[in-house]
Amino acid sequence: MEITVLKNVLIKNNAIGNDNRSLFNKNKIFVANIISSPGAGKTTLLESTLAYLTSRYRVAVIEGDLYTSRDAKRLQPFNIPIVQINTEGGCHLDARMIHGAVQSLPLDNLDIILIENVGNLVCPASFDLGEDLRILMYAVTEGTDKPQKYANIFAGAEVILVNKVDLADLCHIDLSELVDEVRSVNEKAAIFPISALKQETLVEWQQFFEEKVKAKKNE
Repeated sequence: MEITVLKNVLIKNNAIGNDNRSLFNKNKIFVANIISSPGAGKTTLLESTLAYLTSRYRVAVIEGDLYTSRDAKRLQPFNIPIVQINTEGGCHLDARMIHGAVQSLPLDNLDIILIENVGNLVCPASFDLGEDLRILMYAVTEGTDKPQKYANIFAGAEVILVNKVDLADLCHIDLSELVDEVRSVNEKAAIFPISALKQETLVEWQQFFEEKVKAKKNE
């Protein structure tokens, strides 16, 4: 019975996710879903990426968190539309939450929506939000064993940002070994070694992202 309930939940979620996708496609909005464990650097990445994107595109952010709006407050200086979703203990965002959040956004005046999911390497893997791109942040401080321990979320990511690479030596992490571990569960994802605090390490990633946005606009 529990398995049947879970199946029904995902069927409903995926239907709403498809509705979200149709809405985003209609408005030519590129949507990215950013996932990671807590503390991997999602909000710092948003700060660095918004510094680049907001001079070129009309951007909004949907922030997912259990109880606070601290991450959203960090992004207020960018003066962009931000919608906070508090899950009240829930471990992920779902398509219904996103559908509700976008009602508060000026969809006819946006190019990009960035979704910062709740910090978790399990639940977000199962929920399609209607996004164009699923981005997984993986900090070297988490060790090299996470890809196989959390294979579903690594296998489902289209982009994997290996963050905090400047700390690799201090954490006794071999980056090539870490990348091999990622490739053991996902052979196709684009992998970018970055330090979210250092703009010079983000150039290749930002160019990749911008190409995706332009491709969506030209569809």
